[in-house]
Amino acid sequence: MALSLVLLGMPFYTHANWQDPVKPGWKDGEAKKGWIQSKLQHMTLEEKVGQLFIVHVYGKKAEDQAYEETNLKNNRGGKNFKEVIEKYKIGGVIYFNWSQNITTPADPPQVNALSNELQKIAMSQRMQIPLYISTDQEGGIVQRLTSPGTVFPGNMALGATRSTEYAAKTADILAKELKAIGVNMDFAPVADVNMNPANPVIGVRSFGEDPKLVSDLTVAQVEAFQNQNVIATAKHFPGHGDTATDSHYGLPIINHDLETLHKVDLAPFKAAIDAGVDSIMTAHIVVPALDDSGLPATLSKPILTDLLRKELGFDGLIITDSLDMSGANVVPADRIAVEAFKAGADILLNPPNVEVAYNAVLNAVKNGEISKKRLDESVFRILEYKMKRGLFDNPYTDASAVKVVGAPEHLAAAEEIANKSITLVKNEGGLLPLKKTDSILIAGPSTGKPTMLADLLKAKGFNTSASSASATPTAAQIAAAVELAKQADKVIVTTYNGATNAGQQQLVKALQDSGKKVIVVAIRNPYDLMAFPTASAYLTTYGDRDVSILALSRVLAGEVNPSGKLPVSIPGLYGFGTGLSY
Repeated sequence: MALSLVLLGMPFYTHANWQDPVKPGWKDGEAKKGWIQSKLQHMTLEEKVGQLFIVHVYGKKAEDQAYEETNLKNNRGGKNFKEVIEKYKIGGVIYFNWSQNITTPADPPQVNALSNELQKIAMSQRMQIPLYISTDQEGGIVQRLTSPGTVFPGNMALGATRSTEYAAKTADILAKELKAIGVNMDFAPVADVNMNPANPVIGVRSFGEDPKLVSDLTVAQVEAFQNQNVIATAKHFPGHGDTATDSHYGLPIINHDLETLHKVDLAPFKAAIDAGVDSIMTAHIVVPALDDSGLPATLSKPILTDLLRKELGFDGLIITDSLDMSGANVVPADRIAVEAFKAGADILLNPPNVEVAYNAVLNAVKNGEISKKRLDESVFRILEYKMKRGLFDNPYTDASAVKVVGAPEHLAAAEEIANKSITLVKNEGGLLPLKKTDSILIAGPSTGKPTMLADLLKAKGFNTSASSASATPTAAQIAAAVELAKQADKVIVTTYNGATNAGQQQLVKALQDSGKKVIVVAIRNPYDLMAFPTASAYLTTYGDRDVSILALSRVLAGEVNPSGKLPVSIPGLYGFGTGLSY
């Protein structure tokens, strides 16, 4: 009834004098649909196509002269945010650190002001449609808002705690701090099940290798993000966990059979859909069992439309992974956005050339390759979720909201989670915890933060020295570490992806050959022990953020009793769930 009243009682508006006939905010679902439908009827083709795009633009404010040349040179569609929004009526923007939208360290008032400026520009256009303001805030190694915001140890660390409560707490805090800077869409959580120790792009971004664990923590995060009205995005569909290629630089192939895909890869996405996830991001991966065309999932109608929409019943937003990645670059550049949309995507994320992608889709609609009905389906869905998350009611964020960023209770929660995540896998002869009577050398690549760890332990009263090398230690650096080890009772080596780094492996071997008992700490991937199976003791942190190094220092010192359990197996050595305590 409400729908017919809205539509029948609505005066006709021309494009030129369009005004909203009613404002959203009422409870009736049919009335809301009617309001969106009326909005859609008065949009031009150009405005509709613009809504499909989320793009990045360089700059710290809406009109930032310092980045005008950069934006033009990098095909952003204009010299600044203002020009891009006004010219293309885009549906949203994505913030990065390297595009200077969010600096490192962050300046929360600057990002808050930028978000409000962008929404004001969007709301001053003829159709007054608020923007999706998005970023990748997973926690751990992929986190755009860092210090002074709350930095979390990351997903695999959460997997090691086995705690849905911690997963939800992490997402709740990330969402509150994102909202404070005006971000309303987060490309998280990662729902990939990491089964491949050689995975170069997912690894510790995954909660683990067990589909149930990954499903449970994914659902906990989806619900927590969306309880704060931040759109959650389960990624990377249909599952990027068993690849040995990084889709930023190549095109991975997943050779799982249908049974494995449904039991493992797809399970967390099914759970997220059942939990009402707002959006799902596609992966630039080839899955022959689902589509034998050789196309990546992002460009595959059998995967996005037949499987995700029809078979799994997902009616939320389908968002492509970034279209500037090599994994998507398998058709001519001017066809990528068109083919992704035809495959079933609603939102075309981060095309390498905004003007080319926009015009390609616009022309495909004009010449009938894309039907207007299909275009309207996606635009309706985009507007529907903007309404669902309250953006039509109020897209702005009060400047005072930034006081929650890095709040003491948020930082305390991150520390508690990090403490619970550190995993002790091996401890021969009770080498750990350390004794203050021992002299301790901490060696490793600078990426493993040996100097920071040595300083933290020194502040606790331990007798430590440090030997920091390059990411791949040189022969001279290895020799220097061996020389320093002569004076030490115990040696700790902090590795960073050491399982694939010959220099780090040589460093560990040289220190073992010197006759010292070597304690290895994997600062990122837990799989490093595959390269050092004879280490006397072995711990893993699942990430290099300061919060994890702090927690590691507490465990080594005996202030915290390790309680983490491996969320993955270390092939041939240790099974899923391994974890010692003192």
